[in-house]
This record gives sequence, C-alpha cells and structure tokens, in this order.
Amino acid sequence: MMRTSCVVAGVICLAGAAHAGRPLAIDDADPADAGQFEFEAGAAYERDSDCKHWDFPFGLTYGAFRGVEIGIGFGGQFEERTELVEDGSGEQCSREHGIGDLTVGAKWRFLESCPLGARHAVAPSVKFPTADDGEDLGSGETDYDVTWIVSRSIGERAGVHLNLGYSWVGGSDNVLHYGIAADYQILDKVQWVGEVFAEREVCGGGDTVVQCNTGFRWNPVESLSLDIAGGTKVSGDAPNFTATVGLTWAFGFTGDGNR
Repeated sequence: MMRTSCVVAGVICLAGAAHAGRPLAIDDADPADAGQFEFEAGAAYERDSDCKHWDFPFGLTYGAFRGVEIGIGFGGQFEERTELVEDGSGEQCSREHGIGDLTVGAKWRFLESCPLGARHAVAPSVKFPTADDGEDLGSGETDYDVTWIVSRSIGERAGVHLNLGYSWVGGSDNVLHYGIAADYQILDKVQWVGEVFAEREVCGGGDTVVQCNTGFRWNPVESLSLDIAGGTKVSGDAPNFTATVGLTWAFGFTGDGNR
C-alpha cells in the first residue's frame, strides 16, 4: 500500500516553544514579563488534497528575567489520510492519532531599541521526537532551531515583526525559514494580525514553500487574549487551507511591568 501523507510546513513551529504571537507562526521580540507566566492552548486544522490534520497544542512560558523567557510546548494530533491501495484498485482512508513532539525553547531580547527604533531578540529551541514517527506523526529525530526576531512599533496602534531562522532537522534536512507579520489595533480590545512566511530546504533543492495567514485577537480582559485565524498556501508544497483558534492567558507576579 502506498501512502500519500499530509504535507505540513511545521519547521517554523520550532522557533519557539510557545509563541507570544498567537495565532501567527511569526513571533514577536517581546518575552514575557519577569515573574509572569503565559499559558497558550488552541486547536489547528490543515487540509491538503489527500490529508486532513488536526493539532491541539499547548505551551507555557515564564519570564525568568527582564528580557528573557523560557518555555515548553506539547500537544496532541489527529490525521486522516487518503491512501492508494498497492494493487491500484482504488483508495482507502486511514486515521492516525497520538501525541506531538515536545519543544523547549527560550527568547532573549538583547536589544530594546536600535537606531531604527526596533527591538531585537534571539530564540533558540529544541524539538524532541516524542511523536510516533512510525505512523508519520513526527520526524523521529531531534531538531534544533535558532531564530532572529525584530519588532518595531508604528505609532500607538500598529507593529511589524520580522523573523529569520535556521533549523537543523534530524541533522540532515536543514531548513531556512523567514517571514513578516503585522498587527493593527482596530478597536480598544480587538487587534487584526496578518503574516506571510516561507521555508526552504538548504541542501535538498526543493521549492520554497510560502504561506499566508490572517486573523484577529480579542482581549475581553487584560490578562486574556482569544484568537482566530485562517490561511492558505501561496506557493510550494503546503496545505491548501489552515485554520486555528486559541487563547493566551497571562498570570503571575511582575515587577515594574516593563517588557
């Protein structure tokens, strides 16, 4: 039986154990406040021509020091695949489910304001192969990533964020990933967000995969952010449609409240 599995552009998720930029893949340069926790949870859906994939990620970050956070990310997943029968007689549907890979990471904002007014951070992370690679739910390898993040505020309501990262995937399939995101406060408690991001195998010679994503964040209270977003591929072998919904809850004790 020949398997046609889902194509998931997941390397960018290595850039942080839990993104302060939910529901985007692109992260921002601002770590959690010192002494503060940020809990994230959500559900994500991807659809390709022969695969439907659901993720249920959650993560926890902690502001260890001023300008430095550490974090961990985990979750579950479910996949429904259309497979070609080996004798060519037709297709059949298979379903797999299990836990996801475990990711640990950190973010250090090493520059609070450059001459152009931007904040700069670096985010290293490691992904451990806790998912079942035998069922094609993970790579079965330990992956490493480091991402440079630049964020700049534009007035009091808008911001732009740039990411440039490099992933060592299983020690062989290295990937360069990059992208840009923007946000705009359209109402006091509602923010629009959007992004375009890409990844490319460094040695494999594959096509560059480009995706876009847009959505909203809603803050019913100061410590809670609810988010929703949808996206699609621009080019390359990527999901035709993606969607996510989730939340970020901040709690704990902070000092002066500065980030």
